[in-house]
Amino acid sequence: MKATRLLFIPTCWLACTFLFLGHAQQGPNRSSETVARPKKKDQPKQAEPPPDTPAAERSVSSDKVPSKFNKKDRPQLPEGLPTFRSDVTTVSVDVSVLDNKGRFIPNIPRGHFRILEDNVPQQVTTFSMGEAPMTICMVIEFSNLFQTYWSYGWYQTLTASYGFLQTLKPEDYVAVVAYDLRPEILSDFSTDKRAAYEAMQRLRIAAYSESNLYDALVETADRMSEIEGRKAILLLASGIDTFSKLTFDKTRRALQTAGVPIYSVGLLQYIRELADARGAMGPIQRLDFLQADNQLRTFSKETGGQAWFPRFEGEFPGIFAQVSQALRSQYTLAFQPSNQTKDGKFRKLKVELVNPKNGEPLRIVDEKGKPIKYQILAKNGYTAPREVE
Repeated sequence: MKATRLLFIPTCWLACTFLFLGHAQQGPNRSSETVARPKKKDQPKQAEPPPDTPAAERSVSSDKVPSKFNKKDRPQLPEGLPTFRSDVTTVSVDVSVLDNKGRFIPNIPRGHFRILEDNVPQQVTTFSMGEAPMTICMVIEFSNLFQTYWSYGWYQTLTASYGFLQTLKPEDYVAVVAYDLRPEILSDFSTDKRAAYEAMQRLRIAAYSESNLYDALVETADRMSEIEGRKAILLLASGIDTFSKLTFDKTRRALQTAGVPIYSVGLLQYIRELADARGAMGPIQRLDFLQADNQLRTFSKETGGQAWFPRFEGEFPGIFAQVSQALRSQYTLAFQPSNQTKDGKFRKLKVELVNPKNGEPLRIVDEKGKPIKYQILAKNGYTAPREVE
């Protein structure tokens, strides 16, 4: 009986090759000092997590964290107590420097980092590097648009979701949100992985055929914006948005304001290529999916994350390892903006690696002395506070 079922699964996927394309057609179309990288065995032990990491903020008497999604549960200060107000704004920026293979490059001195705000250099006041637990929310697309029961999209979505949960460490905090017509919190932030696995059991049969990506992302990022320390969203989705209330531009601005890095994994790549090769995908459908991929890239790049588009399930472990490395090992920089005007405007940020002696781009070499290409992951800006009248 098992052998018969194994033979049936690929046949079912191929049969669903054209089914998901039909669903997609129903939705509306939206438009020169050298820093040497030490050998792996010579790399120093990572520093202990700083006291302001998410793990230190929670009570040690319970593995459950206070709900970050319910704003009504915030503690209120007693009346009559004196209050203090600071007029100085401090901006914190988490930075990852990755080589051309996606590996974190450690031990870069503080003096080689330069932060520009609206092209104006800023003075770095705080600098640290270390490894800390992750605080991550899995945002999973699960609708009848592409995750019909036992279809290829359904199988790939669950494979990716369960696969990422298996890479988490005991001290990591994770929440699970699934969306179709609207986002639903399946489990809140907790170090108890059993809660996340139990939440995943609810992803069996989708309820709606809508996939409102914009609304789900903005709502999740807004709720996570007040979480301190290393945090991120892992988005598992096709990138298609069918009926969100928010537009693409409004979504971009909201995500930039929230400042939560988004790591996107674009699903359905293999089945799309197969359908395209057989001539089953029209020009409008092809354009829709290309636009969807571009949206995932844009959301990830502008928030300081990354985007991947795997064709095969065998690529998932490598992707999740890069997510883990980028989030656990980071440089944390803080500065007080030279422009302290509280106008509520968006200010662009750019992080560079430079030679402090001449201001030229920093040259990084591997253990053999060969120069390597690297990329810097950091949020591209923040929204200044607005003066309260």
